[in-house]
Amino acid sequence: MNAIRKWVDKFCYKHPRFGVPNLMRYFIIVSALVFIVGMMDRTYTFYSYLYFEPHLILRGQVWRLITWIFIPTNDIPWIIIELYFYYFLGSTLENVLGSGRFTVYYLMGVILNIAYAMIFMLVSGTTALITSMYLNLSLFFAYAVMFPENRVLLFFIIPIKVKWIAIIDAAFMVLNIILNIAAGNWIIAFLPLVAILNFFIFFGDHLSSSVRRSSLGAFNSNTIKFKSAARKYKRQQEQGAGRTVSGKVYRHKCAVCGRTDADNPELEFRYCSRCEGYHCFCMDHINSHVHFTE
Repeated sequence: MNAIRKWVDKFCYKHPRFGVPNLMRYFIIVSALVFIVGMMDRTYTFYSYLYFEPHLILRGQVWRLITWIFIPTNDIPWIIIELYFYYFLGSTLENVLGSGRFTVYYLMGVILNIAYAMIFMLVSGTTALITSMYLNLSLFFAYAVMFPENRVLLFFIIPIKVKWIAIIDAAFMVLNIILNIAAGNWIIAFLPLVAILNFFIFFGDHLSSSVRRSSLGAFNSNTIKFKSAARKYKRQQEQGAGRTVSGKVYRHKCAVCGRTDADNPELEFRYCSRCEGYHCFCMDHINSHVHFTE
């Protein structure tokens, strides 16, 4: 998984124009249009042309590979809340990861869902119903890992930290997996895990690191780590940091893109207190890198 993340980082660095800016805005607009048309169609014929059906896809209805993503809930009061919440999550993650990485993250989730459903059909001969529920749940899990202390209003009244909501969602997902295994539905049972595999690929190390910090005391752990990084940084500054690249002496080198202050004196560099060890990043990657764990 580290190799995949590093490949994504390098790919996005080499192709800075890759990605769909404001991706979730387009998702919300199309989903809203689908909802409006679906409400006017009392025969549900319109929705029948959007569901993911592997047999029909193999017969030429290739649009079903994408249209299933935009099928929203049929509940009018909740559709506005749902779409707004997904837009908020997606926009926040895009600001942190960058358009390229966020596009890869969401696209990877789509591809994993499709691949699992197609394999399910080939193995069992039946269709696995896939929806955007778990795909969008991977957005929430990513947000909860990055901003665990942020609060939302549960039922618009009760303030609760997002990490607790994420834990509850994860518990229900695990329960659903266990019940399906107990019922003998092995292939269906692991659909939720495959559907959010993009989350584990991008944020698995971050999640395990957050769990370790919580068990040891997040405040003390972060304080010690920050002081340790500060001491190392001070020693490096005092020693002159006599490392070289291409014959040039540099003090700072980005752990993601490899740029140094010798070749790019206009860049600013920072040190991440969340990473384990001593890692420097340029301003383009200080907020969008995958945290290192030892």
